[in-house]
Amino acid sequence: MDWFVGVLSLLCCFLLYYRHLQSKKTCKEEPTEWPLVGHLFGMIADLRRPNYHDWATVILAGTRHNFAGHTGLAGVRFFVTCDPSNVRHIFTSSFLNYPKGEEFAEIFDVLGHGIFNADGESWQRQRAKSQLLMAAPRFRSFSARCSRDKVEKSLLPFLAHAADAGARCDLHDVFLRLTFDMTCKLVFGVDPSCLQIGLPDVPFARAMDNVLETVILRHIIPPACWRLMYRYEVGPEKKMAVARRTIDRFAVDMIAKRRSDLNLHVDDIRESPDMLSSFICDGDASYEFLRDTAVNLLLAGRDTTGTALSWFFYLLCKHARVELRIRDELAPIAATKMVAAANDMAVFNVTELSNMVYLHAALCECLRLYPPVPFQHKVAAHSDVLPSGHQMKTGDKILVYSYSMGRMDGVWGKDCMEFRPERWIADDGKLRYEPSYKFIAFNTGPRTCLGKEVAFTQMKVVVAAMLWNFTVEAVPEHVVEPKLSIILHMKNGFAVTMKRRNVTDVQG
Repeated sequence: MDWFVGVLSLLCCFLLYYRHLQSKKTCKEEPTEWPLVGHLFGMIADLRRPNYHDWATVILAGTRHNFAGHTGLAGVRFFVTCDPSNVRHIFTSSFLNYPKGEEFAEIFDVLGHGIFNADGESWQRQRAKSQLLMAAPRFRSFSARCSRDKVEKSLLPFLAHAADAGARCDLHDVFLRLTFDMTCKLVFGVDPSCLQIGLPDVPFARAMDNVLETVILRHIIPPACWRLMYRYEVGPEKKMAVARRTIDRFAVDMIAKRRSDLNLHVDDIRESPDMLSSFICDGDASYEFLRDTAVNLLLAGRDTTGTALSWFFYLLCKHARVELRIRDELAPIAATKMVAAANDMAVFNVTELSNMVYLHAALCECLRLYPPVPFQHKVAAHSDVLPSGHQMKTGDKILVYSYSMGRMDGVWGKDCMEFRPERWIADDGKLRYEPSYKFIAFNTGPRTCLGKEVAFTQMKVVVAAMLWNFTVEAVPEHVVEPKLSIILHMKNGFAVTMKRRNVTDVQG
């Protein structure tokens, strides 16, 4: 009987202590802070939530945009923020004090020493070289031409086949295949033709998906644990190891092919505007640099743009008003097209779409609510005090949650959860400027995304062609939610049905 009383006493003490821990919380959703392990157990337990990013958003809303935590004896101090004043300080005002850091480079080791991992002189050198290339009129023209050609020759025929067959298709998979083809063309000068009627297997894409899923776990699991799992290829790190080999093999093949082209057809490759050919022709590019650059660019081009397009059409399916207004804006441009037969489809050039204010606003509004990269990782190089008043110590990990920032009424107003493109349009009908530290879908400060214009080019050409030629209907019973990944992929894809629109009345 004494043992029962003892157990009951211990249980009561535990419950009282647990209530004490809960009373210390600012927001009831935040993970419980336990002795020795800090917030680690709560963070791991909440990985099972249907939408981890929404959970983080609730916490940040309840803690006034900032949450400080630690993992106890594991030794990791972290700070999560979606406060625009902190973002401006971290990304711009005190840029040099908040690099990506060595831990970031280790977590994203698959990217090697590429631009996304690099800091300091290495980052400056790579950015200058990429910026010079991507800003050139020759590359911009090449990008616009590739986007239009891919839409005309691959995307529209694929969707037409799906519409004529009356079959469902996973639009998320379609867009990722499309943007992978587009990116390979820009980076390697080669179109792998992943968006064919039979939907061929794409080992590189599957490998990259596995990498992105594993990387987010590395942000939570103590470094010593995931390093050990990676070394012996167990648990989630087994997928990472296999994926790394697949990615390296793909990069080796592509680089070898381009170098072979250089040896056999010097004039042809020197005239090629793709990025890899330009870097090879520099003469001082090592294999390591070419491999890391290629993988970084493929990740940036394929996953971010493909994901953004997926969420954009998901939103359009729920907001017919926005879809109709984009079509109305597109109508005068489409009227200049000649469509001869019922099965012919209109395709648009980038220059024709450059003045479509509402389309641009709608894309920005989608990126506000569903940024392809839901959070970013920084580290404090030296002690500092943020504008919010929080003290940062040397080595503190900082997570800047762009997904949550778009859902804060203190940042975007009481209607922040609404999909309302009009918020991006000023009274004079022009696009409204929003500071990049408030809208960080393309990063902000010195590391602002170099591919921003390329991304908008691709999205506009795709959206215009699809909306004018088809009606996209979401499958009602299909559940759409974000995957637990470093990129805001759709966990279950996006099941839709396609229907042709009659555009034979459009005449030039």
